[in-house]
Amino acid sequence: MPNMENATHPLTFPWGTSYRYHRFADYQRKLYGERVQKVTVDAGFTCPNRDGTKGWGGCIYCNNESFNPGYNSAEKSITQQIEEGIEFLKRRYKNVRKFIVYFQPYSNTYAPLDTLKRYYEEALAHPEVVGLTIGTRPDCVDEAKIAYLESLAKDYDITIEYGLESISDATLKKINRGHDVQCYLDALEMTKNRGIKICTHIIFGFPWEDESLRLQTADWLSDKSFDFLKVHQLHVVKDTALERLYRKKPFDFMSPEEYIDLIVRFLERLNPRIVIQRLFGEAPPRTLIAPHWGVRNTHLTQMLERELERRDTWQGKFFKANLKK
Repeated sequence: MPNMENATHPLTFPWGTSYRYHRFADYQRKLYGERVQKVTVDAGFTCPNRDGTKGWGGCIYCNNESFNPGYNSAEKSITQQIEEGIEFLKRRYKNVRKFIVYFQPYSNTYAPLDTLKRYYEEALAHPEVVGLTIGTRPDCVDEAKIAYLESLAKDYDITIEYGLESISDATLKKINRGHDVQCYLDALEMTKNRGIKICTHIIFGFPWEDESLRLQTADWLSDKSFDFLKVHQLHVVKDTALERLYRKKPFDFMSPEEYIDLIVRFLERLNPRIVIQRLFGEAPPRTLIAPHWGVRNTHLTQMLERELERRDTWQGKFFKANLKK
């Protein structure tokens, strides 16, 4: 990896494209030679901070209706959800032929191993499915589950997505997360170097966190052993504890321009090796309480790309400098 401190803009970045951050779409095209699309399924799992194992009510911001596609329903079989999802995605994206099944709602390793095997193997049996992405929490894995995923990864594209949400233990406690940062680090250590791809998920916008912590997050993440990163801005959605807190005592949100500015400076400090799966979240109008930006994710992405170009900056531009501090 070249030293990017004080570097001028290269024609092609270390990840092999002219885009100014390491995009997941480019990573997938390079790997497969074509577009690969995720199809989401709901297997009916719950979470340990919902069922009383570690707490009740779940994370204070969580309402899975706010990001679950319309074709998802735990009342349908995994196969039916995959087939309906593929049909929808083929109408939307022409010539897509390969799919990764995304077990998204709640904690998708929070069940006995035999149950997980049944669901995962049903998904992988579909002829157009090349792999799985499994959304979960770092406190919902163990050696037996990781060993099983390691065995699947010998033949399929397997990603486990760990919700970290914040590098602050104080924040994790406030949002009723039910685990601490060390739990994430332990899960990372258990999973790395076993052929399983790892995605980390964080949220920016908790009102008690400041800009300094958000930028420090880039430095903290940069030396961790994971492959992909998802960043979402905080949403207040209906029927959550955060909605009740917000209605009782409203707090401010970043504007789209302020968020873009944060993301630019975050990316500058982030290890360019890390592949960016997402930088913006979106909630349906029927569930969204705040913020009302009135801007779709596609436009936010365009805003980000223009701002990176305007500043002549890119992911990892200051990565080396920060590691020396």
